[in-house]
Amino acid sequence: VQLQASGGGLVQAGGSLRLPCVASGLRFSNYYMGWFRQAPGKEREFVAAIPGSSSNTYYADSVRGRFAISRDNAKNTTYLQMNSLNPEDTAVYYCARASRSFGVVYNLLRYYNYWGQGTQVTVSS
Repeated sequence: VQLQASGGGLVQAGGSLRLPCVASGLRFSNYYMGWFRQAPGKEREFVAAIPGSSSNTYYADSVRGRFAISRDNAKNTTYLQMNSLNPEDTAVYYCARASRSFGVVYNLLRYYNYWGQGTQVTVSS
């Protein structure tokens, strides 16, 4: 059972990155997938989420209009496209799968029980 996030790195302000997260050994298509991030000295926070049907997408106010979450259920993969990055986006980014297929409050950590290992995103000014 594994979620493998990748694609992080060092980028200049204004740049873009795309983070894929591949799920293996667990059910994927019926479950919310979320992205969260944690900056040094701060709590882990919600970034974006998408239901299994991709019928809607949800974002934190701080990233809305700059980030886009998507998924490919055939590939058991979710993506976070990050544009117009700024230094405040510097953090370790984690993908996560919800613990159930219904009744999920998508922006709360406790509704997710499978987590990837995280990928570091550093934005220089």
